[in-house]
Amino acid sequence: MSHPDPYGSTEPRGWDRPAPALPWPDTDLEPGPWRPAPAAPTHPAEPDTYARPDAYDTYAGPDNTYAGPYPTTSRRHDGPGRYDGPPAGDRGRPGGPEHRGPWGEPARDDEYPTAQIAPVRDEPTDQIPAVRDEPEPEPPPGRRGRGRRRASAERPPTTTPTTSRAGRNLPAAIGVGVALGAAVVVPLFFFMPAFLAVLAAAVGIGIWEMARAVRRSGAHPPLAPLVAGGVITVGLAWFAGPDALCLGLLVTVLGTMIWRLGDGPGNYQRDLTAATLIAVYVPFLAGFAAMLAAAPGDGHLRVLVTLVAVVLSDTGGYAAGVSFGKHPMAPTISPKKSWEGFAGSVTAAAAGSAVLLWVLFDVAPWWGALFGMAISVSAVLGDLAESMIKRDLGVKDMSNLLPGHGGLMDRLDSILFAVPVAYLLLAVFVPVVS
Repeated sequence: MSHPDPYGSTEPRGWDRPAPALPWPDTDLEPGPWRPAPAAPTHPAEPDTYARPDAYDTYAGPDNTYAGPYPTTSRRHDGPGRYDGPPAGDRGRPGGPEHRGPWGEPARDDEYPTAQIAPVRDEPTDQIPAVRDEPEPEPPPGRRGRGRRRASAERPPTTTPTTSRAGRNLPAAIGVGVALGAAVVVPLFFFMPAFLAVLAAAVGIGIWEMARAVRRSGAHPPLAPLVAGGVITVGLAWFAGPDALCLGLLVTVLGTMIWRLGDGPGNYQRDLTAATLIAVYVPFLAGFAAMLAAAPGDGHLRVLVTLVAVVLSDTGGYAAGVSFGKHPMAPTISPKKSWEGFAGSVTAAAAGSAVLLWVLFDVAPWWGALFGMAISVSAVLGDLAESMIKRDLGVKDMSNLLPGHGGLMDRLDSILFAVPVAYLLLAVFVPVVS
């Protein structure tokens, strides 16, 4: 008999209390007599072990044996909910602990299909033959690879041109440099109007190279007004000085704007921006060289000391960079420039300008050294500025017009930034000394 409820209820509790009637008709949950299920078709000799036991199976007996519808020989419990497992004889055979369901009943083969599969064993790899690289078949005799030709007495072998550590074809670069120097110096000392013609031609070629390069970015600045305006700007600077130089720049930009209107509004702002950059970078800066040469009496000497300072800066930087260059100066802009090369540029330009200005203009050596240092810094900045433009446009050289140098703008980049500084410093140093 059940103990009375400690909370005052006289109803029996636990499994002695009858189940209340459910408010809905459900035959699966309603208590009733247990009926055996039909046997599985795959195992006709065994009873269906998945039949649901009675909802009110209890644990009975002093030894706590399970008193349900299943045999109790292998259902020994020390208490409710604890199962000691089947006898040792059931292990290792079908229906044993390896092949039983959650109630301990024999499991069907279709529920554990991998039980019949043999375990996978690791095979020794020393018996597997090693994979050997087969040699590539040689071409049949008499046939040569692509891009090759047989050398003979009449046809010497092809040799690639040797380049220096700075990436130039040094013999070609020296030859072209000497030719450019002669084209500038000879008219400068023998026929000054010819120098103006050389300067105007250089400006026209530089504008053409710049306009050709910026087309890679999608901009199409009009070439005709830029070339015409650049030549006019240089001529105005030669004959009328700084005010005319600024007027020439203004005329060039306005003429480019009007000319570009004929192509429609598409990309107008981008084309005009590129045209303004070219007009300032090439003809406006080159106009200071025209004003240097147009100085009465010693204009040719002013141009000479400026060009010599730029050449010394380039030569000293090249020699020091090749010999001692280890610390990149601007690796993202110009990887081959080093701080050691920059020190060589400044030193060579300062020493050469100190001597040259003292001999030609009777300027104190320290003022000449200051002039050379300023020219060297401006020349290096000009070189870096053009390198940045080329990096942005994705080109290595502005053109291939000059062997060993690339384009003409690759040689004018240092000079274009140096001539405004030279014009200002010489306007201060030379008149004060004289």
